[in-house]
Amino acid sequence: MKKKELKKLTKKQKIENLVKLKKDLFNFRFQKVNGQVKSPSKISETKKNIARLKTMIEVKNA
Repeated sequence: MKKKELKKLTKKQKIENLVKLKKDLFNFRFQKVNGQVKSPSKISETKKNIARLKTMIEVKNA
């Protein structure tokens, strides 16, 4: 997700996306252990997106 895309989302949408990304990361970790990861770069990309969303949510609360 790009920064521009995140700014367009409401707080509720950001939280929903955050929950979805955390579930995806959880699944990627299991796939990695089992050797089923098709794209290892998805793991780091997902982590970065989670951090971006958390930052945007925190900035709005402050």
